[in-house]
Amino acid sequence: MTGAIAGVIASLAMAAFAMMAAVTYQGVGFFTPLYHIASSVISGDAMMQSMEGAMEGNNFVFVAGPAVVGAMVHMMIGAGYGIVFAVIAKIAALRGAVLTVAGAVYGFAVFVASTWVLLPLTASILGGGDPIRDMATMVGYPTFITEHILFGVVLALVLLPLAARRAHR
Repeated sequence: MTGAIAGVIASLAMAAFAMMAAVTYQGVGFFTPLYHIASSVISGDAMMQSMEGAMEGNNFVFVAGPAVVGAMVHMMIGAGYGIVFAVIAKIAALRGAVLTVAGAVYGFAVFVASTWVLLPLTASILGGGDPIRDMATMVGYPTFITEHILFGVVLALVLLPLAARRAHR
């Protein structure tokens, strides 16, 4: 349960970074990352509306349904990855700086797995097409890598107190 909660928290930090990148240097609209994720399971219309709005100067096009779907999908995936990392960290008895570095490495591993295996597989199975299959390219590799490493570091930082308590038992 702790891994799932840590994963959700880390996914929120990742989403915040993605949304700030989207509204600033990417110029595609604040909510576009949520709509992009949602397009794996529902129409990508909201993503297109958000991007078109940003091109017209409206960076905050909000469509509630797709935003909620995108947030829920992202948090569920984060919870799953959080559980996996928490199990690895517990088995390996990781704590302190080693846990944090392991989190960064894990975040990069999640990037690799997502970019070249899970997103293409999801696009094929759920019919999300190119926006899902090519998410890393669309977002930009430097940003996508940073988002995932941030996810791993935040995940590890949330788990640090639990790891420290286990070490003192």
